[in-house]
Amino acid sequence: MIIYILLALLVGVLAGTLTGLSPGIHINLVAVFLLSSSLFLLKFVSPIVLVVFIVAMSMTHTFIDFIPSIFLGAPDEDSSLSVLPGHEMLISGRGYEAVILTLYGSVLGLIGIFLLAPLFILFLPKIYPYVVRIMPLILILIAGYLILSEKENSKKIWTAIIFFLAGLLGILVFNLNINEPLLPLLTGLFGTSSLIISINKKQTIPSQKITHLKTKIIKKSSIAKSMLASMIASPLCSFLPGLGSGQAAVIGSEVTGDLNRREFLVLLGAINTLVMGLSFVTFYAIQKSRTGSAVAVSKLLPNISSKELIIILIVILISGILASFLTILIAKFFSKNISKINYNKLSIGILTLLFIISFVISGFLGLLVLIISTFLGLSCIFLNVKRTTLMGCLLLTTILYYLV
Repeated sequence: MIIYILLALLVGVLAGTLTGLSPGIHINLVAVFLLSSSLFLLKFVSPIVLVVFIVAMSMTHTFIDFIPSIFLGAPDEDSSLSVLPGHEMLISGRGYEAVILTLYGSVLGLIGIFLLAPLFILFLPKIYPYVVRIMPLILILIAGYLILSEKENSKKIWTAIIFFLAGLLGILVFNLNINEPLLPLLTGLFGTSSLIISINKKQTIPSQKITHLKTKIIKKSSIAKSMLASMIASPLCSFLPGLGSGQAAVIGSEVTGDLNRREFLVLLGAINTLVMGLSFVTFYAIQKSRTGSAVAVSKLLPNISSKELIIILIVILISGILASFLTILIAKFFSKNISKINYNKLSIGILTLLFIISFVISGFLGLLVLIISTFLGLSCIFLNVKRTTLMGCLLLTTILYYLV
């Protein structure tokens, strides 16, 4: 049994690396394929072995998926907000540094999982019903703050318009019969829109500086600030429906005040890892699944025992450590080679690939969503409105989910 578990862990780390590096191929797709094959696989292994694979893959993915977001401008739903600050650092020769900042965050998130897990197990069953009742109010306050925090009145108006247009688009998308609706929606808002700007500017990527890990690239106070923001926001997104990593980042950044791009990248890394890890603990505590990976685990192990939870936590730790080293190695490879490539042609190639992937996975309707969301993303850029405003596509949808 131990050998099977170790093998599943290693294969899961490999799978998470591949999904993290592949735009459009999300861990949810792999988890669905695994579940569809589970009747056959369970003839040879126990359910905990498949669970170990899913957990290892999911945790590794949260570390690796920032690399294509930062170097290629091709995000998935969990790393979409990293495109802008990451790309800014890339064109200044600090793409590797941007990835390391998200890695700092992921490692902090790994620590946060073990700090929060006992609290979740002890208190979540008791407070969950009360938090759900006030969640609409919390989200409405966040949405209002996003709009009213702009200093200029004209900017507030445009921010409100973009927020509600993104929200309307999100509502329409989730009410259409589209496979993986977040893929074309968030790819357009954050990915293809940024790629089109890069292509229009005929941007070239300078040689990337590979910073030694011992070099101080962010203040301890900034790390603490990002950690605090992630610890405040991530628990909400781990057990409340409709809230993901992107929304957690918006909540966290607004609660602690404006974050600079370095702090924001650390925050994104921490939240990405925290939300995923805590989703497994949440299922153990209140039998609620808030990520695709946790849903897959719930199908394989409807009632997780304390022993199985300990195995899951150990897998989270080991896969996180392995993913940290892999992130450094892969980021170095990208940094050494990205400037040798014609970035304009690469951007056109990735843009084409994202349209093809959206069509293959989400069909004609998905392609239409991608085009519309791309125009909305471009409008946000041209109007100089904060890109976090586009998360209205999920925030407004979640608010209506509670109120209607």
